Amino acid sequence: MAITEDLTQLERQLGELVTRYEQYFIGLEKREPLQLLGTVEKLVRLHSTTPITNTMYKHKYQMLVARFSTYREHWNRVLRLIDEGKYHRDRFISDLHRRQRDTGGKTKRESGAPSRDNELERIYNEYREARQACNLPVDNLSPEMVVKAIEKSKPLLAARLGSDDLTFRVVVEYGKPKIKARLRDK
Repeated sequence: MAITEDLTQLERQLGELVTRYEQYFIGLEKREPLQLLGTVEKLVRLHSTTPITNTMYKHKYQMLVARFSTYREHWNRVLRLIDEGKYHRDRFISDLHRRQRDTGGKTKRESGAPSRDNELERIYNEYREARQACNLPVDNLSPEMVVKAIEKSKPLLAARLGSDDLTFRVVVEYGKPKIKARLRDK
């Protein structure tokens, strides 16, 4: 059947498109993947007017179209933020390049800085993305606020868990993102 091949191809190309857009947003790709976007849009439109009688294929097609629409809205929003100069990762990368130029090209590991900064940055980014995914405001959120909250709760957590060698992760419970701590794996 042609529909099965088209759905497999649509799913594969949508995954590739998501990867390429993420690479574009972090600066690995120099150009927006417009050609692949056009190919995926063409595949989506291909079966939009034809009735799909098999319920499984119809459901899979509708889910892929919904996923594509959601991603497209996200990409358009990020592109708008990049144009306005408000995109967080974009600013982070430009700041990173500026710091590397100022320090003579040394990275954090070469200069002996601990990986703790990387972990706090990762937690902040995950927490921010989780708040956005839950449709919660992120305008007033700053890395300093997240660090302050972690530092405030760390002594209590260390006493309760019996060690101060903790690692943190972001989880969403009941529609709200939370930062959870656990003992670091050795």
